[in-house]
Amino acid sequence: MTVATQLQQCIASVQSAAASLKTFSLETQDQQMKQQFQQLSQTMDQAMQQLQQRQQQIELEEPQYKQQ
Repeated sequence: MTVATQLQQCIASVQSAAASLKTFSLETQDQQMKQQFQQLSQTMDQAMQQLQQRQQQIELEEPQYKQQ
């Protein structure tokens, strides 16, 4: 498994976790927990952006990893 493939899987996992946290935020009635879920989902979104930037960097440096 290539680094690019592993990175794609990691991005998908982070996206899934962020989506779950957003769902929890919408479903909970506890305002404190709602805020915590929102903050955690924002953290996951930031991590996903950093991973996507790294993926773009890999694709620029190593053309064979470019998504098709």
